[in-house]
Amino acid sequence: MTRSRNSLDRAAAEDIAIKALTFLSGDPERLARFLALTGLGPETIRAAAGSPGFLKAVLDHVAGHEELLVGLAEAIGARPETVVAARRLLATPGEAE
Repeated sequence: MTRSRNSLDRAAAEDIAIKALTFLSGDPERLARFLALTGLGPETIRAAAGSPGFLKAVLDHVAGHEELLVGLAEAIGARPETVVAARRLLATPGEAE
């Protein structure tokens, strides 16, 4: 992904979040940690995925762990700063970052 921070739009941010969820799902330990920290289970993640704020929560999780952030960025061909910018873009107005 070669988008600059300035060209990142909501659709691109959502795409990054979906790729992040796929990245987490690609490793059982990463996924188990995400599920444990969010309180979700394998049987509830699909329903939760449709909830407002879910994609931002995925990026919150990734951005909160440098190793995950760097790994995701490398996996999707983006800079870590782009992932963090996507997280900010998915925040609701007035929401604390």
